[in-house]
Amino acid sequence: MWWFQQGLSVLPVALVVWSAASFVFSYITAIVLHHVDPLVPYISDTGTIPPERCLFGIMLNISAFLGLATMYVRYKQVCALSPDKSKILKLNRIGLTLGLMSCFGLCIIANFQKCILYYIHVVGACLTFGVGAIYMLVQTILSYLMQPEVHSKEIFWIRLSLFLWCCLSILSMFVSSVVLYSGLYGTNLVQKLHWDPQEKGYTAHIVSTVSEWSLAFSFLSFFLTYIRDFQKISLRAVVRLHGQSLHSSA
Repeated sequence: MWWFQQGLSVLPVALVVWSAASFVFSYITAIVLHHVDPLVPYISDTGTIPPERCLFGIMLNISAFLGLATMYVRYKQVCALSPDKSKILKLNRIGLTLGLMSCFGLCIIANFQKCILYYIHVVGACLTFGVGAIYMLVQTILSYLMQPEVHSKEIFWIRLSLFLWCCLSILSMFVSSVVLYSGLYGTNLVQKLHWDPQEKGYTAHIVSTVSEWSLAFSFLSFFLTYIRDFQKISLRAVVRLHGQSLHSSA
């Protein structure tokens, strides 16, 4: 049995691989068709113009579903491992709620493009990354509270490091975006897909785009830490027929 076939570890693996593929495939398509610049465009810009917009939307919607499934399984796992600890259970419910909001935000990003409905797209980004960062914080706290019985110190420090990486990326992206869209470098920059390195504001643009890619991969890296936990989870279905129970497990 391969390592990703153990338990339900296929869920976080599928989430990370599929999400990364959605970024890469839409990026390659946009570059080949000369819709964006090759040097670090915004992720959203690579999914603005057809046909990559269609690919970007479909793949991110599937990523949102995989994220939802992964977060729900994580929620059920924490419930099963700490059934009598009210503090952990309360934090776990908060984490699930935040996770659902983050997945909904990802659907908004997928279906409302930046250059068409900018403010709705920004709302989706805030839900995905802003609320998602709080979800990461909650899971990191849970990892701390559940050690050493369930989680090791190593996994807590890894998740804390990834959360700090996420926060630094958010801060860098926020500051550079505020500078870029302050009006100092022109107007209507939201619609701009091609940049000349000699243009004013190019440095702020690059810092902002690099921060966005960094932020996205900090999220993907965080879900990679679920793999070992999910290897210990088995799925069991119970079917009741006329008062009798049939059990199957995977």
